[in-house]
Amino acid sequence: MTLTFWDERFEGADYRYGTQPNPFLAAQAGRIKRGGRALSVGDGEGRNAVWLAEQGFAATSQDGSKVAQEKARRMAEERGVPLETVFSDLTKWQWPREAFDGVVCVFVHFRPDTRQTMHRNMLAALKPGGVLMMEVFHTDQLALKTGGPPILEMLYDAAMLRGDFGAAEIVLLEETRSFIPQDSFQKGEAALVRLVARRR
Repeated sequence: MTLTFWDERFEGADYRYGTQPNPFLAAQAGRIKRGGRALSVGDGEGRNAVWLAEQGFAATSQDGSKVAQEKARRMAEERGVPLETVFSDLTKWQWPREAFDGVVCVFVHFRPDTRQTMHRNMLAALKPGGVLMMEVFHTDQLALKTGGPPILEMLYDAAMLRGDFGAAEIVLLEETRSFIPQDSFQKGEAALVRLVARRR
C-alpha cells in the first residue's frame, strides 16, 4: 500500500480508527519503564502514542502519512500532552538503536521480503530490558474479512513471530479471537496474534 493510499484513507476531520488506545496496549503498557521513551510505529492518527503520552511516557508517533501525523499532533495538543512525530516509510527509515524503553506495533503488517528486517529493527530500537508489544492479524483473519490486509502473505501466526523475535525473551505470545472496537474499517470478531517480548 502506497503512502498516497494512507493519506487518502486518513482524510477528513474524524479519526478513522477512533481515538481510544488499542486495548491490548492499554493492558500491557505497565511493562514499560515508568516515564520511559515509547515508540508507536505505524501509529496512524496518534491514538496509541497520544495515550502513552497521557500515561507519562515520552512518546514518539511514527507514520508514513502526513495527513495522519497532522491529526496526531492535533489530538496531542487538544489533550495537552507533548508528542514527537516522525514522518517516514518504515522500510526506508534510519531506525534508532537502543533508544526506547517500549516499542508498540499495532496492526502493522509487512510483506515477507521486509518482515524479518522490520521486526529486527523494532527489537534493535529497544534499550536492553526494553519491551516490545505487538498485536497483529492472524492468518485466519483472511476468512473473517473484518479488517486487516486481504493478502495471506501479510498475515502472521505465533510460530512466525517466535522465529522473528527469537533473540528476545518472549514474555507473552498467543493466538486468540477477539471483538475489535468498531471503527471506519474494522468491526466484528478478529483472529489475532499478541506478543510481548523483552530485549535481552
